[in-house]
Amino acid sequence: MTTAASYASGTSDEPLLGETIGQVLDRVAAAQPAAPALVEVGTGRRWTYAELRAAADEVALGLLAAGVRRGDRVGIWAPNLAEWTLVQFGSAKIGAILVTINPAYRSHELAYVLNQAGIGLLVAAPSFKGSDYAAMIESVRPQCPALRRVVLIGGPEWDGLVADGRSGDPAELAHRQAELSADDPINIQYTSGTTGFPKGATLSHHNIVNNGYFVGRLCGYTPADRVCIPVPFYHCFGMVMGNLGALTHGATMVIPAPGFDPAATLRAVAAERCTSLYGVPTMFIAELADPGFDGYDLSSLRTGIMAGSPCPVEVMKQVVQRMGMTEVTICYGMTETSPVSTQTRAGDSLERRVSTVGRVHPHVEVKVIDPATGRTLPRGEPGELCTRGYSVMLGYWDEPDKTAQAIDAARWMHTGDLAAMDDEGYLTITGRIKDMVIRGGENIYPREIEEFLHTHPDVLDAQVVGVPDQRYGEELCAWITMRAGAPALTAEAVHEFATGRLAHFKIPRYVLVVPEFPMTVTGKVRKVEMREKSAQLLDLGAAAAIRPA
Repeated sequence: MTTAASYASGTSDEPLLGETIGQVLDRVAAAQPAAPALVEVGTGRRWTYAELRAAADEVALGLLAAGVRRGDRVGIWAPNLAEWTLVQFGSAKIGAILVTINPAYRSHELAYVLNQAGIGLLVAAPSFKGSDYAAMIESVRPQCPALRRVVLIGGPEWDGLVADGRSGDPAELAHRQAELSADDPINIQYTSGTTGFPKGATLSHHNIVNNGYFVGRLCGYTPADRVCIPVPFYHCFGMVMGNLGALTHGATMVIPAPGFDPAATLRAVAAERCTSLYGVPTMFIAELADPGFDGYDLSSLRTGIMAGSPCPVEVMKQVVQRMGMTEVTICYGMTETSPVSTQTRAGDSLERRVSTVGRVHPHVEVKVIDPATGRTLPRGEPGELCTRGYSVMLGYWDEPDKTAQAIDAARWMHTGDLAAMDDEGYLTITGRIKDMVIRGGENIYPREIEEFLHTHPDVLDAQVVGVPDQRYGEELCAWITMRAGAPALTAEAVHEFATGRLAHFKIPRYVLVVPEFPMTVTGKVRKVEMREKSAQLLDLGAAAAIRPA
């Protein structure tokens, strides 16, 4: 008798779409021209699908008038605004490659991306959250010879680009669209770059149109759905799972605010009768903790997506029970895979949805391997998760060596995530290979301890990292945020709470109670920064120099 291998292939009764983004927009607008397409809640602006298509065409023709051609790189540096979506669709219609720039970047990172991608035209917000984008752009322009034109949203440059498009020739746009292929590169998204300069994952129409479509299909989207998107557009979560997930099903995109604000998000859901809500766990935690939570009518919510990092069980239960998201799904993926590789289904039990990241997506393959040997492991054994299929990126922009390190000769994308696959194909993510803590020879996965700490009634959120230790190599440090009014937990209190319920080597030696965690703009916790700060805050001294590699 042989043990089944940790391999699964996603089947579907629907073929992959062979369309470009522009073709999808044209098709949906023709089929339902008067249907609501896009709502920007903060300004009250609204577009039907016919209006959205017309506005995207104006941007496309404006870009053509500015000299942008197929394959040219157009950058966008802005928070979630309606103009962001118009640039996304307009640039796609002429085959320009949209380079999405993290709103949290500063001048050094901006200059790197402008040069690395060779951006010729940059669309940007003038400012956001106290950051003067216009000034930063001007400061780096002398270092960026490829940058020919800057268009500031809301300024005369934007008005001019749209006016040029309005007077452009629709036949010229139709001609340009007809030249495009679904396999053309259309988007460059830069990874977080926590261990060096960020890398530009290059994605095609085929990559992201299909991923958006199948994410929406597994959420059960129809034209009646209204999708609230507080997650950033610059990231796959917002622009693919959000915008393209809605577009490919003729649903409505709802922008609650430029940046994430829990109250604004809840207001948008209530006012626009949203049926779906997106977020990373920290966003849902903030919404559930909002002082006015019980005053919002969230009865329209049916589904949504929680992704970006593992969801604590207690948080998922509250999302279902208090927010009414009975069909909420968990997605797992990475920028390099467009992004989603696995997803829970609406019919999955709550237990499946809180303990796994679901099963393989349609038309995608996944396997769990021994990272040292590359051998596919038996089901139940943890190892590195790899994925293959239409969703795997074309490569890192202009970095073939780094592409070869991530995608092997058989086109498997090596995710760097630790996972285990059960007998029915459900995957559980146990952490990042780099996040695994080795204490005195014991392999410890922080996710398990974080889940346990969430069961403490006074804990709002918890993250666990490894810190250097001269005796054991590494020890555990728990970062904890407390519920309003709760007293701060001590290491002794955590030890008492965990004794008899966790193995002794899994009980954190150190506890840091903090008001918030260091986060990326997408809401992911920066564990690399946590480890560094822990060593400083705990004054670990010489031990910090001998942390295992």
